[in-house]
Amino acid sequence: MTNKNKNKDVPYIAVGIALGVALGAAFDNLGIGIALGLAVGAALNTKKNKKHKK
Repeated sequence: MTNKNKNKDVPYIAVGIALGVALGAAFDNLGIGIALGLAVGAALNTKKNKKHKK
């Protein structure tokens, strides 16, 4: 029951937040890590969406 035409969209916001939490924990500043991760994830998501519209 596999679908060979699966949509392989990556939710970059989730990836960005996960990386932000990891970096925030490593640098002992979770708030800034989450904020930066969210910003990076949103930017990557926007870039991906603009690329697919062309």
